[in-house]
Amino acid sequence: MFNKLKQLKDLRSQAKTMQGALSEEKVELEKNGIKMTMNGNMEILSLTINTDSNKEELAKNCKDIFNNGIKKTQRLMAKKMQEMGGFPGLS
Repeated sequence: MFNKLKQLKDLRSQAKTMQGALSEEKVELEKNGIKMTMNGNMEILSLTINTDSNKEELAKNCKDIFNNGIKKTQRLMAKKMQEMGGFPGLS
């Protein structure tokens, strides 16, 4: 039982380390006058919107850039996990 608790503590520690490493990473995207910077924890750090677009186009472009940012961040997370050795014990 204590072995399992130690494994859980180690996994939690490794997850915190991973979260810290990911917060240092940045993903930058730009599309049709919208610029967004997101960190590896999927938090938006900056957002710039060119208001020259019409409302429908602006909404579509915002949705696209957010979705692309999330996908790019997820790929970054997977790459970082592989570099850091994944999470041993989770198989």
